[in-house]
Amino acid sequence: MLCAVIPAADSRAAGKLVAALLTCDLPRYREAHKAFVKALVQKGYDQSNVEVITQTPNPDLISWSNSVRKFNAIGADVIVTYGTSASLAALREAQDIPVVFADVYGPVETGIAKSMTSSGRNAAGVSSKVPLVTLIKAAMQVKQIKTLGIISANREEGALAQLKEARKVAAQSGVVLVETNVASPTALDAALATLFATRVDCVYVTECTAGCRSFEKIVHRCNELKIPVISQMPGAAHKGALVSLEADPVEQGQLAADYVARILSGKKASHLPVITPKRVDLVVNLKAARLLELNVPFPVLTNATRVLK
Repeated sequence: MLCAVIPAADSRAAGKLVAALLTCDLPRYREAHKAFVKALVQKGYDQSNVEVITQTPNPDLISWSNSVRKFNAIGADVIVTYGTSASLAALREAQDIPVVFADVYGPVETGIAKSMTSSGRNAAGVSSKVPLVTLIKAAMQVKQIKTLGIISANREEGALAQLKEARKVAAQSGVVLVETNVASPTALDAALATLFATRVDCVYVTECTAGCRSFEKIVHRCNELKIPVISQMPGAAHKGALVSLEADPVEQGQLAADYVARILSGKKASHLPVITPKRVDLVVNLKAARLLELNVPFPVLTNATRVLK
């Protein structure tokens, strides 16, 4: 069902319609979209001249595609998408409507953009890619990691991009990877059983939907065996990860709002570069370290932008 939210634009964009598609009802996307709406209002865009509608369909290709077709049918002027999978679905279905994407890990790697200087299509947006090597090296300073377990989903392009990056980092660091494919929450128990049977030293959770939805469960199960969890998902450390490297969802929404404002005022999406995140936090969770009976070296604390006590 389509639901109206608060929205935006100036006199040049009177009567415009902005349609937003969230990959699914995850906190990171809700936070980004809230910041997006607020930023539009701050730019002078209000309910008198632009309407913003949102959809949060089930996390599957058919549902995303159906949502975009609805946006086509109601004549949206811009489609805003959160997450890699929703963005790819919008690009396939959006016809001539410009797409502004946010929180997309590796826009070039996932095929959303041809380059960071231009998407090469009727789209522009914000990358959420942060260097996985920084995250893994920070974790390795806290605990020796010879075997790294990975929770991912092979059919989710963003998670797959993170998995491929993990393979490169592991090869450079001499770390053995144990990969699991968690296509749904029901597959999570089997994946964890595989990782525990292999005696992994650490578990890296990609941005896959099942991993996001069950993150606290993953942390709880790993804590029982004194296995640290790391991730690049926003909010991961607050949910129990030992170390996380997070792009700020608020910034993602704000930057997307700036691009929507430009497009509504006449700018072509294809002329706008892909933006890289500036607000990135390396978060160290000392509470998790105590539960895992790990000592966090001073250099790791020094490099952290946030420390949870």
